[in-house]
Amino acid sequence: MKAKNLTFVASIASIYVVLTVLFAPISYGWIQFRVSEALTILPFFTPLAIPGLTIGVLIANIFSQAGIPDMIFGPLATLIAAIMTSKIKNKWLVPIPPILVNAIIIGIMLGVLFSSEISIPLAILWVGVGEFGVLYLLGMPLLLALEKRKDIFEKYND
Repeated sequence: MKAKNLTFVASIASIYVVLTVLFAPISYGWIQFRVSEALTILPFFTPLAIPGLTIGVLIANIFSQAGIPDMIFGPLATLIAAIMTSKIKNKWLVPIPPILVNAIIIGIMLGVLFSSEISIPLAILWVGVGEFGVLYLLGMPLLLALEKRKDIFEKYND
């Protein structure tokens, strides 16, 4: 991997971690509004966002009260969603993979881990609602802004 691409991947990971930790009170738990998830629209522009997001989630989840399971299933969900997002051609559908994949995988994980507090279906619902909110309130405006400057991604797509 070229140095510029490696730097780009590391930048995405870093921004994801900083946003997650900065907004920690709303980033973790079975009710979450993880501001950093707005970045999950980036694979629409470049496949380099896939490892950046996956690494970012892994590092950010070190601070999660869900512990090791969140460090396994969080990056896995992000990897699957990011790969799916990179294949989408309709910009309005870009938020769908992160919403659905995270709702299912993270919802099940949180429902199992916090079963005394929340059922799996309710955890799936809450994660899905949080993802929907972040991606359509923050992610889509970010996508629309970046779309006007998509030339900035071209040097990373060679």
